[in-house]
Amino acid sequence: MLQMKKIRETYDMKVFTDQGDYFGDVEDSILTATKVFGWKIKATKGSFLTKVLGSAKGVIVPHQLVKAVSDIIIISKTAVPNYPAEEGAEE
Repeated sequence: MLQMKKIRETYDMKVFTDQGDYFGDVEDSILTATKVFGWKIKATKGSFLTKVLGSAKGVIVPHQLVKAVSDIIIISKTAVPNYPAEEGAEE
């Protein structure tokens, strides 16, 4: 059964990737007249975003990359920003 959530219930909600990495916390939502356009995710201490972004405060994740919203938000791994420092670490 489909359950409805109010936008304000998602603020400070934990965000994880579909591979289980802690991504950050919801800071805000970006709304159009009729739908959610995206989510502002803040980089919190110990999150994957903090490791990837360094001093940046967060990212905007398009709503199309959100897979599920319940007690946590699950997003697609493709939402993770790609930076040269991360690519160099994989070599």
